[in-house]
Amino acid sequence: MTHAASFWDKAAPKYALSPIADPVAYEYTLGRTRSYLQPGDQVLELGCGTGSTALLLAPHVKQITAMDLSPGMLAIARDKTEKAGVTNLTFVEGDTVPATGRYDVAMGFSLFHLVPDMEARFAAINDLLPEGGYFISKTACLNDAGDGLTGWLKTLMIRLAIPVMQLFGKAPYVRRFSARELEAAVTGAGFEIVESGNHPKGPPPSHYIVARKRKT
Repeated sequence: MTHAASFWDKAAPKYALSPIADPVAYEYTLGRTRSYLQPGDQVLELGCGTGSTALLLAPHVKQITAMDLSPGMLAIARDKTEKAGVTNLTFVEGDTVPATGRYDVAMGFSLFHLVPDMEARFAAINDLLPEGGYFISKTACLNDAGDGLTGWLKTLMIRLAIPVMQLFGKAPYVRRFSARELEAAVTGAGFEIVESGNHPKGPPPSHYIVARKRKT
């Protein structure tokens, strides 16, 4: 088991009980995501955690394959899915983008700031999707401070706290970038951005992106 998987396994029980930090922003981006889904879609979710978002989106598509590197997270996700009686949601342990498979939409929420190879993953997602396929994500941008002095100070405190927490095993790997850099990485992988925005605005902001694979 990797260090990252071990960290999230330990965090899984507490993570599953944690309330959504900004329910209004979550519901907004959930609704926007639903608007791009079709009943016949095959969907891939990367970094699915305990499966909460996949469960809410499953009624709107044909099938969701949800992946996560943490067996502990997936155990909770499978239990929730079984109790909910959802049958079109499959959980797979893994930390890489699948090399093959038929997917109309790929998603990754609160994931890409936690991996060192974001650009490579975007390229792999682009390779996996058909022309016109959607890539939908929401990612914390720690190089953006949010609004005003208060936002800047709160973001600075988070930046300073992360290395200390990592030293004591209380935080995972975290990568810093801005929303502009994130969008550049998405378009550089072969996507065109359909819509984007900060939801929540932060600090730090979580940048929501809907992108479509460009035609060759």
